[in-house]
Amino acid sequence: MADTAIRPMRTDDADRVLAIYQAGLDGGNASFETVAPTWAAFDAGRLPDHRLVAVDGDDTVFGWVAVSPASTRAVYAGVVEHSVYVDPTAQGRGIARLLLDALIASTESAGIWTIQSGVFPENTASLALHQRAGFRVIGVRERVGRHHSRWRDVVLLERRSPVIT
Repeated sequence: MADTAIRPMRTDDADRVLAIYQAGLDGGNASFETVAPTWAAFDAGRLPDHRLVAVDGDDTVFGWVAVSPASTRAVYAGVVEHSVYVDPTAQGRGIARLLLDALIASTESAGIWTIQSGVFPENTASLALHQRAGFRVIGVRERVGRHHSRWRDVVLLERRSPVIT
């Protein structure tokens, strides 16, 4: 982690970001999605100010975090849903925690008071990561969607900022 830096995501990161996304999807416990979107769809669905990547000393991307608005309603302007993905070859080195910490700082500086996410219960590493980063379990949405021909539950997590009042 010593040579790891967190920086804003750029358009020229698209290939690596989408490859890391697809690797996570291929693992089967990251999302209901099965195929990473095009860069245009990815770009359109995420807030530009809160997209970050983890890079090594050669500026090679090996993790990313980004947020989408939770709702278009004005009352929810300070609530976002996030995704965090790390290249399988870099997992277990604290990269996702660095990305989450940077995301929390970024969103709080913009007045965002809640970050939420849905995680499959089988993704125990992600659940533990989020709880260490200050997220709490809100509940479990049982059989909320089908994934690879089977019903899946989703654990709803949120982090309410202690500094945004």
